[in-house]
Amino acid sequence: MAEFSQKQRKQHGGEGLGSVVDFLLANARLVLGVSGAAVLGIATLAVKRLLDRATSPRDEDDSKGDGWKELSLLRATSHRQPQPPPAALSQPIPLVSPPPSAPVEPTHSQKTPTPQLSSPAPLRLTFQEKLLAFERNCVVIPEAHVTLVKQLAGDIALELQAYLRSKFPELPFGALVPGGPLYEGLQAGAAEHVRLLAPLELEPGLWSLVPGMDTVAREPRCWAVRRTQLEFHPRGRSPWDRFLVGGYLSSRVLLELLRKALAASVNWPAIGSLLGCLIRPSVASEELLLEIQHECLEFTLAVLLVVPGASTDDRLLLAWPLEGLAANLWLQDLYPVEAACLRALDDRDAGTRRRLLLLLRGVFRGHPALVRLGWSHLTQVVLHLGKEEVVWTEEALGDRFLQALEFLVGSLEQASLPCHFNTNVNLLGSFREEEIDDIGYILYSGLQVPESLL
Repeated sequence: MAEFSQKQRKQHGGEGLGSVVDFLLANARLVLGVSGAAVLGIATLAVKRLLDRATSPRDEDDSKGDGWKELSLLRATSHRQPQPPPAALSQPIPLVSPPPSAPVEPTHSQKTPTPQLSSPAPLRLTFQEKLLAFERNCVVIPEAHVTLVKQLAGDIALELQAYLRSKFPELPFGALVPGGPLYEGLQAGAAEHVRLLAPLELEPGLWSLVPGMDTVAREPRCWAVRRTQLEFHPRGRSPWDRFLVGGYLSSRVLLELLRKALAASVNWPAIGSLLGCLIRPSVASEELLLEIQHECLEFTLAVLLVVPGASTDDRLLLAWPLEGLAANLWLQDLYPVEAACLRALDDRDAGTRRRLLLLLRGVFRGHPALVRLGWSHLTQVVLHLGKEEVVWTEEALGDRFLQALEFLVGSLEQASLPCHFNTNVNLLGSFREEEIDDIGYILYSGLQVPESLL
């Protein structure tokens, strides 16, 4: 009964609104003419439909779409700007149209208006051209900044090496060598990060490497450094024996030792004053980071304890802050082989894989969510694309950029990005579901409008 009453009220309301519309249109024809009444009728009919839509009950079967595609459509609709009214409705309507008359010769007081040339339409750049402009403006690092960072990093390395030899004369540290993507021409945007390798000189024959999959941690990207030859060379024969945990060289214990030394023992104010900069150890990070502030720039120096020559392909083992059962293991560093592989592929066909990596890095570093995909993630994407038989010239740089975004979206949908050198390693394994959703939505939206990422 209630539904019937509601339908009756809606029907009477509709008839009342219809009669008002008819009355307005009938009188409009007398005042505005046929063309003016037509315009008024269209506007009135639009208002009527809006009222009917607002008063009609919402369909209960409507469901909210899920996934990055539906979310993209919903957010695009919510951010859409209101369109201006049509010119026909915004301009006043003349009451009476003047009758056609014979052309009148212009008098001397009236001047014939000079026709004005319309300004040419602005040129629209293609995505390839916008990408190259972004590379020039936001990716290339000034050479003066690169030179300054290299000089400061080299001087800090010499000061830190002298400190280690005086503080721990019994520990055979190798020469501290700065390096990283900045030294390979693979850093984009700004010279903001440098790696400082502090190698450990282990005695040959006293140490062996155990893959992480063969340990209780079952970590495919980690290794354990085991002490051997205990029957001939008991503990104490090596200066590194003081850092053993369960018969293995502990990266965690070494990290703690060096962290305390960098934070409390090194006279950084004096060294910074000598070098003309401000040096402060980062206490918030679990890594060994030094924050350097110069009047021209700022950058971070990461001190990395490494075991060189860990395998036949010269991969490095890093002392990295790991958790759980892998806390005492050493993380396998893929940077040297990644950079060498990119260089070899580009040298073979004069391609642009390294330029694509720089563009991806330059674009991603400007987004709070995309910056979580670091240098190694993007390098692996480029290496995966490098296996395909596609054109790697400058003219195809835009296509390869979009192809990299598509590959990343597919990997995020599966929450899996296998390592190019070890398929057992999932580079997205440490990401939370919320982080994957945020990154996936931004990349999916970027595929619809690629210029929005630049």
